[in-house]
Amino acid sequence: MNEQINAAKEKMNKSLRALSNEFTSIRAGRANPAVLDKVMVDYYGAPTPVNQMAAVSVAEARILVITPWDKSTLKLIEKAINASDIGINPTNDGNVIRLVFPQLTEERRKELCKSIKKYGEESKVTIRSIRRDTMEKFKAMKKNSEITEDDLKEYEKDVQKLTDDFCADIDKQVSAKEKEIMTV
Repeated sequence: MNEQINAAKEKMNKSLRALSNEFTSIRAGRANPAVLDKVMVDYYGAPTPVNQMAAVSVAEARILVITPWDKSTLKLIEKAINASDIGINPTNDGNVIRLVFPQLTEERRKELCKSIKKYGEESKVTIRSIRRDTMEKFKAMKKNSEITEDDLKEYEKDVQKLTDDFCADIDKQVSAKEKEIMTV
């Protein structure tokens, strides 16, 4: 039975990590190399992440500098950034690419907060479906007389506590990201 609960806990942890990764790709007006994680460059026919082709560093609070290891890939990286959905135009000076993050408007901040809440809700739905699946496994075990009624109640209580803990973690992450976005 513990393996069922541990499997549910592992799945819930994966959901929480996915939410964290989603939040790192949301730009908050500050330069963050994580916004380039999903940008793939067509390098000799293979999609390659930018961070495997160049050094990505934060020059100032709102400027990201991309220094390719191979200068011939400069145009390819620039093209991939333009084609991506990060919404920032790169400037290429022949040696490095600079991404200047604009200050967020109040309206844009509110839009980002709405999408943050949406991601949080989606993660909670995932957590609850994991709970449902785990509970169904326990009920099937009870039906097959593998566990007693008391065991079933105990396991359901454990899984519900696990679910509540993960939902609370999601709420903390959402409010922390909202605070980061709304800070001017």
